[in-house]
Amino acid sequence: MSRSRDRAPRIAARALLLAGVVQLAYGGYVVLDSSVYDAIAHERLEEARERTRVAQPAIQGLVTATAIRDGTAIGEIHIPRIGLTAIVAEGESPAVLRRAVGHLADTALPWGSGNVVLAGHRDTVFRPLKGIHAGDAITLRTQYGDVEYRVEWTAVVPPTEVGVLRSTGRSTLTLITCFPFSYLGPAPERFVVRAREVSRYGWPTENRTTLRR
Repeated sequence: MSRSRDRAPRIAARALLLAGVVQLAYGGYVVLDSSVYDAIAHERLEEARERTRVAQPAIQGLVTATAIRDGTAIGEIHIPRIGLTAIVAEGESPAVLRRAVGHLADTALPWGSGNVVLAGHRDTVFRPLKGIHAGDAITLRTQYGDVEYRVEWTAVVPPTEVGVLRSTGRSTLTLITCFPFSYLGPAPERFVVRAREVSRYGWPTENRTTLRR
């Protein structure tokens, strides 16, 4: 009887140890997978930008969101003050959000006009957003050129608040992640960043257009 009692804690300890090893292994796989995806997507983006520059296409009238396959990298977001740089991919599926920032398919594309909405996980790509401030500069690098934004405001809203997804009547960028950032488990609220477009730099003219709004 005493041997059985002594064996039970050892079995439980081994089970916990095994679970910990499995969790660490999975976490390592996720980090490695994301890093490999990021490197490949970044290289392909640079190649696409060079092809577009050489081909000198018109910027207007390009592909719409419905023509882009889910998971396709469409650009790169860069927020220098908070040290955020990440690939932006089409879609918001778990597979996309595990590796990149996701572009909501029913919203505007960066090289078009309207409200570009991007989503990301608070514990991975969008973790630096906890330090963002009004006035911060954001750049979206795409195959068709760069778009620069300036942060206007941030807000915490319930998940049911879909007004931030609607078109604003001007060129804007909306970033969404879960909140609070340090919450354990599924977070109950959403952190929203709204920025307005201030300039864009695209092929073929290579001239920067500054918007006064």
